[in-house]
Amino acid sequence: MSAPRLTSAAFAATGVMFLLYPVLRPSGDDAAAMASTGWVVGHLAAMLGFVLLGLAVLGLHQILGDRLSLRAAVVTWIGAGLTLPYYGAEDFGLYVIAQRALRDGTPALMELAAEFRHGTVPVTMFAGGLLLLGVGAVMAAVAVWRSGIVGRWSAVPMAAGFALFIPQFFAPVYALRVAHGVLIALGALWLAVVVWRSRTA
Repeated sequence: MSAPRLTSAAFAATGVMFLLYPVLRPSGDDAAAMASTGWVVGHLAAMLGFVLLGLAVLGLHQILGDRLSLRAAVVTWIGAGLTLPYYGAEDFGLYVIAQRALRDGTPALMELAAEFRHGTVPVTMFAGGLLLLGVGAVMAAVAVWRSGIVGRWSAVPMAAGFALFIPQFFAPVYALRVAHGVLIALGALWLAVVVWRSRTA
């Protein structure tokens, strides 16, 4: 399969994963939510999305062939690397803690979840990783804009989605987090279509 097709598939899969993340993840942050299958599957979808994004941006560099797209790929991979440990702990670690708290009737165990989530090192890595992912996505969008190979606007919505990744955590209603997932999904799918069509250019 050619680089444009693989890159297109990676962007499309990225969009699907980041739509599944808020849709499958429970809206709450209590023990019942964290002990659910939806919590595990939703966070797993996000982790797969971060990996797929790195592959997609690397494929975009193969198509564009410029320095900026290469830098975007590097920054995206570093961002994903810093973000994934936090998501892994959120997914599997908090799931185990919540299940134990519910099974033993010991809600005080959930304090462990709070200690992890607000710990200085994990939060710093998590925030730094998401910031770099946003920067990488914006750099990729600028590279696309300058390239003349694929549509100028095609990478802008997805870049906006990743630039808003941290703010969306503070949305007053969960529906806005779902809307954020829709934004990334539509942006990634649009870019996937444009990249797919570019293979004949």
